[in-house]
Amino acid sequence: MTIHLSIILWLPAVAGLIALLLPSRFARWISLLGALLVLAYTITLLIDYNRVAGGLQYVTDDMWIRSLGIHYALAVSGLNLVLLATTAVVFTASALWTLVDEPDSGKPGIYALLMGLAQTAVMGAFMAQDLVLFVIFFDLMLVPFYFLIVIWGGPDRTSAVLKLFIYTLVGSLLMLVGAITTGVLAAHGGQPSFLLADLAKTPLGSDAQGWIFLAFALAFLIKMPSFPFHGWMPDGYSNMPIGVLAVFTAILSKVAAYGFLQIALPLFPDAAVRYQELIMVVAVASILYGSAMAFTVDSARLVLGYSSIAQLGFIVLGIFAFDGRGADGAVLQATNHAIVAGALIFVVAMLSRRAGGSEKLSDMGGIAKGAPAFAAVFVVLSFALLAMPGTANFVGEFMILLGTFTSKIVFAFIAAIGVALAAFYALRFYISAMHHRVGANVNSFEMTLREGLVVVPLLLVVIALALYPQFALRPAQDGTHKALVATQLARSSHSVAANAKQVTR
Repeated sequence: MTIHLSIILWLPAVAGLIALLLPSRFARWISLLGALLVLAYTITLLIDYNRVAGGLQYVTDDMWIRSLGIHYALAVSGLNLVLLATTAVVFTASALWTLVDEPDSGKPGIYALLMGLAQTAVMGAFMAQDLVLFVIFFDLMLVPFYFLIVIWGGPDRTSAVLKLFIYTLVGSLLMLVGAITTGVLAAHGGQPSFLLADLAKTPLGSDAQGWIFLAFALAFLIKMPSFPFHGWMPDGYSNMPIGVLAVFTAILSKVAAYGFLQIALPLFPDAAVRYQELIMVVAVASILYGSAMAFTVDSARLVLGYSSIAQLGFIVLGIFAFDGRGADGAVLQATNHAIVAGALIFVVAMLSRRAGGSEKLSDMGGIAKGAPAFAAVFVVLSFALLAMPGTANFVGEFMILLGTFTSKIVFAFIAAIGVALAAFYALRFYISAMHHRVGANVNSFEMTLREGLVVVPLLLVVIALALYPQFALRPAQDGTHKALVATQLARSSHSVAANAKQVTR
């Protein structure tokens, strides 16, 4: 089957442009049609991808800027295949949500264009096989979100978008300098090439790797966000429109996690090994801090925001365990969290509609009384969030902890505390909203058909992954194990060097 990745890459942006040019009454439907076509295309990729052969498939490689050695290079691998499908699912759900809760400004065409550009940038970052192309898409992701927040954001949107841009701009500029330096140094005075495959064959010296790795790591940790680089998150989460927040919390953080496996570990393995424990400290701190904050805040949005910090801490921990099981669990958990967190963001909006417009847990309560089907959907998603045995989240966290126990047992014991804390904040979230006393402005009613069209398909994906987590694990294993090869070799060389020093002494 002939599959052109440029089609799946640019289709969302083209659909958004068409939605802008046509009369506004068609904009939401054109946006939804574009999202559905991308979803159909990614399902085709899932079916057609040769898992036995593995490696890069459907490769597009054209010289873009010859004098700089920059390629327009795209490919699908086991590492990004499921993440591309997850992206398509969440953006489709967000497009459906506009039929439930249309943005207030009356500019549906502009909204559709910006969301289309955002999806194109995200999928471009996942598929890019050129380092500069990856950096361009990684940075472009933020541009449509700037306008989405400024136009449709909450009352404090100016402060929120300013913090978001200051934080991410610092990381992005450092990453851009690091990318350029990587290509120049790897060329050794010849024609530079930024193809990831070429850069992996010509590793940099240990000193150069160190600061470049830290530049990329900082950009990724800010984007997730991880503690203590999360300062933009409370205002950002509080002021984003629901459909925008769903894709932001579900997908953009996964691009950062993917960047560690696709960029940082294969290109800078010596530095990754050198700073392994530092990154793991950040991961464990994120797990504990995010879990504690999720248990204390009153805002339903921020419960999910801080829980995402904790869950992303587990993902980073699995990656930097440098163990195949940990990395596989990290990719599975990235997929799980994207679907569950995206669905729960829509649940927050549904709760708000039943609590007089408030998103505070203290203003909710008793909503389950008149909405048993909604309560059933919510409780299953809550069990998935807390990684109840029988859910794919449990499998992901178990594999992460197993890999970490093998590599760094102390970090695994500390991280295990986060598993228990997740039960506290997830159950508190559900019980405070659905049970307890009835809030003063609560008007409980059952989940509507339109709400169900958004949330129930996401719930079905959660259940499907619980029944068959191998759907995400099998294609990912080839990619994660290849990403860890360079770090395993670097660890071996570090061990040999350390042993040689001891013998010399």
